[in-house]
Amino acid sequence: MADDQIVIKKITIVQGGGHGGAWKVAAADFFTAMMAFFLVMWLLGQDSETKADVASYFSGPSMLESQFTSYGARLTLEKLFLDLVNEPLSTLQDILQPPDFTPDVLAMGHKGVVMHHVAENLGEIAENVNVTSDSVLFEVKDYFLFQLGTSNFSGQFSQVMKQIASVTEGLKDSEVVIESEIFSQQVEGSDPKRAKLVAIRRAKLLKKFVEGTFENDSNTVKGKVIVKEAAELPPSGKPPGLIRFVLKQKSIKSDGTKPRKIEEIFGERKVDEDIYKDFVNRISERKKKELLEEGLGKE
Repeated sequence: MADDQIVIKKITIVQGGGHGGAWKVAAADFFTAMMAFFLVMWLLGQDSETKADVASYFSGPSMLESQFTSYGARLTLEKLFLDLVNEPLSTLQDILQPPDFTPDVLAMGHKGVVMHHVAENLGEIAENVNVTSDSVLFEVKDYFLFQLGTSNFSGQFSQVMKQIASVTEGLKDSEVVIESEIFSQQVEGSDPKRAKLVAIRRAKLLKKFVEGTFENDSNTVKGKVIVKEAAELPPSGKPPGLIRFVLKQKSIKSDGTKPRKIEEIFGERKVDEDIYKDFVNRISERKKKELLEEGLGKE
């Protein structure tokens, strides 16, 4: 009878052939596990100081998180993209750095980030801030640091120099030029020779102080004196002078390599600018150039 029939369904499972991609996932997991294993083995063999340094990388917010807070997400992403293209290894290390790591203002790679860093640390005391491909320049009115017409410290000297140190202390393989500019009318008798002596003393004091802020021995400091005569005098009769700081990269770093220049990322800004698209285009252009050079090389 039809109701008594037994139907048997046979299901055949066909596994993927040699062209399947599942093995790639397994291989990636294996390589990741092996890398983690060797890192752990390496860490176990290090001294306590190295272990503490590695632990500090993961003990708090990273430098990247600090930069997001300080410079804004858009600007930090642009800097991160450019850093990953140009210096991937050092960039990954920077991402893991704790926020108390002292940054090198001349190695930030992006003019916008440098300007933000200077503005954040120096505030309104810095004037005429200018950032080029290899230097940072800013000026401070002399009365923030010295009493007018003398080389005696002002009441703000310690605080202002502390702010300046936040920009200079992380420098590496750099030269700092301190220009002490003064008007002759600022000193007694409007004597240019007396004014020059005051400017020289100021430059020496600042040179010694800035040298003491460096965390690296690869920097140098130079002093320069400029004496002028003011065409117009303020009501006080003593025109304020300037202390000009020029931070410049050395042409060759201590390890023999050339320093990375400070760049304008992706050219002129646009309202509808898409940093992700620009980044992809940048990579594509580089790949095209590499392929073209390889093709010419084969010919």
